[in-house]
Amino acid sequence: MTPETNNLLEGCTGVLVLADGTVYQGIGCGAAGEVLGEVCFNTAMTGYQEILTDPSYMEQIIAFTFPHIGNVGVNADDVEQLGPETENAPKRAAKGAIFRDAPTPPANWRSTLSFNDWLTARGIVAISGIDTRALTRRIRENGMPHGIVAHDPAGHFDIPALVQKAAAWKGLDGLDLAVDATVAQQAGFTTDLWQWPQGYTEGKRFTQGTKHEFKVVVIDYGVKQNILRALVNIGADIRIVPAKTSAEEILALTPDGVLLSNGPGDPAATGEYAVPVIRKIVDAGVPVFGICLGHQMLGLALGATTIKMAQGHHGANHPVKDETTGKVEIVSMNHGFAIDQATLPAGVVETHVSLFDGSNCGIAMTGKPVFSVQHHPEASPGPVDSLYLFERFAQNMRAYKKVPA
Repeated sequence: MTPETNNLLEGCTGVLVLADGTVYQGIGCGAAGEVLGEVCFNTAMTGYQEILTDPSYMEQIIAFTFPHIGNVGVNADDVEQLGPETENAPKRAAKGAIFRDAPTPPANWRSTLSFNDWLTARGIVAISGIDTRALTRRIRENGMPHGIVAHDPAGHFDIPALVQKAAAWKGLDGLDLAVDATVAQQAGFTTDLWQWPQGYTEGKRFTQGTKHEFKVVVIDYGVKQNILRALVNIGADIRIVPAKTSAEEILALTPDGVLLSNGPGDPAATGEYAVPVIRKIVDAGVPVFGICLGHQMLGLALGATTIKMAQGHHGANHPVKDETTGKVEIVSMNHGFAIDQATLPAGVVETHVSLFDGSNCGIAMTGKPVFSVQHHPEASPGPVDSLYLFERFAQNMRAYKKVPA
């Protein structure tokens, strides 16, 4: 459909409008209104609630390639962003969603609310009835477009105005979104990984009063809760600090290790204030572990550069090779930027690589307990093939504390 016409099909209550004037018609879901963002696709077959609440998706609209969404409903446990579910929650995670079929009614013992009702309550504007295979192929061939998802139960849309808004948006390049995704003040975290049948419980060291093995400072650029749970699971007493916390403040907390979290936006923009902090922490000899955005900014701090990817990696089925072990892992990924391998400086080695496109997925410093990965070892959703990386971090911290492994 061209932007010069509003002759939409009868019954159309939702549209996806791209910056080049392409219009997809469908049925609106979730909240009424319109949202503007970068359109990407996610290939995961499960975990739609975790995906939509991941702060790394700020300013993005997610097209789910799996056609049946909503069948397990939603619950309070599967929210990945920190903080309460308030009217500001959608501003710190995905803005919109695109489905092939209308969200199905829930049929799961953990569900407390239907997916569509949750979308509405959370303020996520969505659309169903879209040919998501065609949209995914378009993104693979042409990159992630700027677009608007609009939902009006009455079916009234000003298509030319929507096209103009989408075309005028500057995109994610140069955007520091971590400053909006981070915690406002220092905080702790005590929940362990999910276990059957209890679900999420307080970490044993918190309930039994035993001594924590490590003190870990998490620099929050938009951290997922499962990263924090994985740290609790290895025996960490966690202190979450805002993204703009100084190196002096962090080192004053005497951490045994520092984790650089995932998060949204352009790493080069966030790096303007984060990179000097990371360099001071690395120079202090403290073990460092970076994940996703944290990985990219560690790369910047060590002298590499980052690049914007055409389609990014978003899904729970990505093959990655660990060059240090030769093992291939299936991992969860969610990023639109990457470290440029050609710019890795001397003393920094590539430890992981994507078997889809050969892009960088991990680095480590030679002779220092500093490493990072582009993928998400904490999963949620996705496989836990890479959960061992948290134990690798623990080993570095034991060595730093001079405690035998």
